[in-house]
Formats: sequence, structure tokens, C-alpha cells
Amino acid sequence: MQYTKAEIEEMDSVKRLKIINAVSGIKPANLIGTISGQGETNLAIFSSVFHLGSSPALVGFIMRPVGEVPRHTYENIMQNGEYTINHIHQSFTKNAHYTSAKLDRKISEFEKCNLIEEYITGFKAPFVKESKLKIGMRFVQAIDIPLNGTILMIGEIRHLILPDGCMDDHLDIDLSSMDTVGISGLNTYYSLKKILEFPYARAEEIPDF
Repeated sequence: MQYTKAEIEEMDSVKRLKIINAVSGIKPANLIGTISGQGETNLAIFSSVFHLGSSPALVGFIMRPVGEVPRHTYENIMQNGEYTINHIHQSFTKNAHYTSAKLDRKISEFEKCNLIEEYITGFKAPFVKESKLKIGMRFVQAIDIPLNGTILMIGEIRHLILPDGCMDDHLDIDLSSMDTVGISGLNTYYSLKKILEFPYARAEEIPDF
């Protein structure tokens, strides 16, 4: 099976969306929690969260074009400057998936999808109580991507909440121990299993393959 650029562009929009979203492989599945200036909470699933750097500790995610439909996550972040990123685990994957439904601003995905808001002192945005690995973020920059109208949202980690015992002696976080899930395409979820661990790669230590 092979598709040219022209054939991809001629595809039915749903088929193209599902295929192109899947070919990059399994992506992290996260819930981003926000709150409006009026105290209305929002929770939305994202598969585009990624590491940008560790000093300072920056994390980015891609926001779809704003203006076409309401983007409550974007609006809330721009109002308050704070948001949370919460890992999704097998125990509540179905709940997390349905946060992608388009709801009225006054209806919270937390309540509609039976997930619990959790707060820490001095931080506005809600965490997901059921999540074992959660990150409190402070917005620092938005970069427009003219090619398709999306926005790269960049934030700095202000709080990092991890379960006890999730790190090994090499300080590697074992995501499989938390039953963290990944996502491919729009609606297919995968469990994660740790299979191998290697030392830091140095040129002089490359094996003779």
C-alpha cells in the first residue's frame, strides 16, 4: 500500500485524518485541565504533548486552530496562565476519551466524564485526581504555525507530582508501572510495556553489530 501526496489530499477527510494521525506512531495520551476566569473548569484530551527542554523545564503541545470552534483550553490558559497535564491510565481511559466531545462552556468535562478535580495550594488550575503523574504548568509562549493555523503552546513546569517508587536506581521513570496509556490516530489506545533499557550512548561504546 502506497499513497502519493496527491492521493492523500484527495482522500475523504475522515480517512485522511485517521491515517495521518496514526502514522507517526503511538503518542502520549494526556488530559489538560484548565479553569476560566469565572471558575468554570475544562478538561480535554491531547496526544501532542512533548518535551522541549529540561533547563528550564519546558513542555509543549499543539493547539488546533482557534476561531473555527470554541477552544476552551486555549481561552482558559490565556486568561489564567496556568494549566495541568495529567497522564491517562487504563483505569479511566474511557472517561478520558469522552472529554474530546464538544460541550458547552458551562458544562465541565470533569463532571460529565466522572473525573475528580484536585487542587494544590497557590495554583489555580485543576489536576485530575485519578492521574498518578501530573504536571502543573505556567504558560510562557504561543507560537503561531501559519502552515496550518495551529499554535505551539509552550509552558514551564511549576509542579511535578509522581507516585512513590516509580523511578529505578538510574532515575528512569517506569511508565508501565503506572499503567499509563498511549494513543494512535483519534480513538485507539495502547498499553505501555517496558521492554529494554540501555546505557547512555557514547561513540566509543557502540557495539559491533
